[in-house]
Amino acid sequence: MTMSQDHKTALALGRKESRAIRAYLDALASKKPGRPATKETLEKRLTDVVTKIDQSDNPLESLELVQKRIDLEAALSQVQSSEDFDDLEAGFVAHAKSYSERKGISYTAWREIGVPAATVRAAGIAETRRR
Repeated sequence: MTMSQDHKTALALGRKESRAIRAYLDALASKKPGRPATKETLEKRLTDVVTKIDQSDNPLESLELVQKRIDLEAALSQVQSSEDFDDLEAGFVAHAKSYSERKGISYTAWREIGVPAATVRAAGIAETRRR
């Protein structure tokens, strides 16, 4: 049986919405609580650690500093990818209402998984008493 063009369009829209929602939720889950470190701060700390590694003659201290360098590099890559967070949030806002209506997902469900209230409201999802 052949699918109609409308059916194909609906499937494509559903996939697009799902990708946008998933990308935002993944990014939201990877954010850590507390004050975020800036790119500049992390780069300075990384430079300091690399200098200390070069100057260290204690193997245990070098080992710890190498691990610190690895952690800082990972944090720096997270900060650089979090700069895309605003784009991901905009994608969520653009698609969350129709996705919610299609899937029967309430305001409360979005809030319980950690989506900020302002973001859910910006998406046009009304706060309800439904649980």
